[in-house]
Amino acid sequence: MKMKDNKEFIGYVGTYTKENSEGIYKFILDTEAKKIGNVTLAAKLDNPTYVTINRNNEYLYSVVKEGESGGVAAYSMDSHTGELKAKNRQVVEGASPCHISVDSGNHTVVTANYHKGTIESFEINEENGTVNPASSIMAHEGSGPNKERQEKPHAHYAGYTPDEKYVVGVDLGIDKIITYEVKDSTLIEVNSLSVNPGSGPRHIAFHPNGKYAYVMTELSSEVIALTYNSEEGSFTELQYISTVPEEFDENNQGSAI
Repeated sequence: MKMKDNKEFIGYVGTYTKENSEGIYKFILDTEAKKIGNVTLAAKLDNPTYVTINRNNEYLYSVVKEGESGGVAAYSMDSHTGELKAKNRQVVEGASPCHISVDSGNHTVVTANYHKGTIESFEINEENGTVNPASSIMAHEGSGPNKERQEKPHAHYAGYTPDEKYVVGVDLGIDKIITYEVKDSTLIEVNSLSVNPGSGPRHIAFHPNGKYAYVMTELSSEVIALTYNSEEGSFTELQYISTVPEEFDENNQGSAI
């Protein structure tokens, strides 16, 4: 979030709270001095490991752990100070999500849940930015050849396509990229792509032209280049390229892209 002088920006960091961290932290990036400073606790909550901000910088949405449940926490943002004010939470029984996204119109939040293997959607109240109980809980099925890491579905990413016609779920456990149509914050599966067995896809990013996408795999440490068909919400493989040298035999795990 840009501050008045256009040289400083407010940013936020999600954390694990198993040890010293207490929640979401706010910092100031000084682009002139090229420094990050003024790190302060912005919101105290358990395991806000991924956060997202709506396009107008009005609301921040975070994954949250609450006892034996997990879900979404909503905050309003002060446009001058970046201070966060808690709005509400919606949680579902079971482990907390690992990834969260919001559409540009601030209508729907979607999450990916690694431990449960689900993609979930939550409708947003337009008047105040709060979230309603889950509209959809899409449970993936299957497994992969890696018995240690792919014994069941492990959804690792949920986000919108550039045209926002679809939500894309990337599942490491079943080597699949699944596309959902969004209708009134409800998810409907429309397409899926199976990638190389055992590759463990984790995150996806789209080319600015909206015609291509790139997937980072965790288990095989590759980038998969895809074409994106916006009419059908489908993907086609173009290329697999390793992110490590051919002779590399140490442990390596791809993550975000």
